Amino acid sequence: MRVSTVSFGAWPIGSDWGNVEDSKSLAALNRAVDLGVNFIDTADVYGDGRSEKLIGQLLKDRKEEIFVATKAGQRLSPHTADGYNLKNLEGFIDRSLSNLGVDSIDLLQLHCPPSEAYSRPEVFKALDEIRWKGKIRYYGVSVEKVSEALKATEYPNVQSVQIIFNMLRLKPATEFFPTAKSRRVGILARVPLASGLLTGKITAQSQFPKEDHRNYNRNGEAFDKGETFSGVDLNLGLSAVSELKKLAPPNMSMAQFALRWILMFDAVTCAIPGAKTPEQVNDNMNAASAPALNAEAMTGVQSIYDRLIRSEVHTNW
Repeated sequence: MRVSTVSFGAWPIGSDWGNVEDSKSLAALNRAVDLGVNFIDTADVYGDGRSEKLIGQLLKDRKEEIFVATKAGQRLSPHTADGYNLKNLEGFIDRSLSNLGVDSIDLLQLHCPPSEAYSRPEVFKALDEIRWKGKIRYYGVSVEKVSEALKATEYPNVQSVQIIFNMLRLKPATEFFPTAKSRRVGILARVPLASGLLTGKITAQSQFPKEDHRNYNRNGEAFDKGETFSGVDLNLGLSAVSELKKLAPPNMSMAQFALRWILMFDAVTCAIPGAKTPEQVNDNMNAASAPALNAEAMTGVQSIYDRLIRSEVHTNW
């Protein structure tokens, strides 16, 4: 699949990011397609199927070829490696097929399973069997840790790894990207804007709705801490962003700078920033055509990470 380098992350239009109207979500999705996006990433738990159903509506309305990736596994309760079996995975996939209104899922990803699952060949054999049935075209994984990404790519049919990679989470670039390239595995850079922190619009006074994970999951109360602000303390993150802003090229927003920085790494297939409005889509997509960053900007980001952020995150994920 040839996918747009800046694509669409559909978590925010499902749940956990404050209130969003379906009409605005559909407007954002349509605007993304208008601007050339042909790849959308979602999951069955984003709003308990809400995100998938909105994408299903988009697929009905548009004639363009649009690739959809979804995820399975987080519906398990308890969320254990034992639950990643053929029966459960196929059940989740059948539900996603119905939500999306499609006969086959372009890319099915295991949704951040427990680390133990990556050492169980039977998990990936189950995906092979589901693929043989035609319910999925390809499969990959969404991971929390670099170690999980490295283990997953040992399985020959794992086609992609979705991993947190942004200006506040640099570890994958040195410890995973070379392996991914050698094994011809695609990389989906998720949480590319660090939950909005890298847009430069969040301040110490910012308030988040009760149902927004940036309010209730800052210390990992609901799911992995790394999903919220990339696991960085908000005040520390704001200090880093203040310095990063000084490196941004003229006429480039902070969000565009953050996304263009990701695209400077040739191992990355695409970044999947979330968006809830057409305006956010416009801002994100401008990064795809922005000029390459100079060496000063790249080394500057590395320096800020090494000085302020590394000790907070590098060994955790």
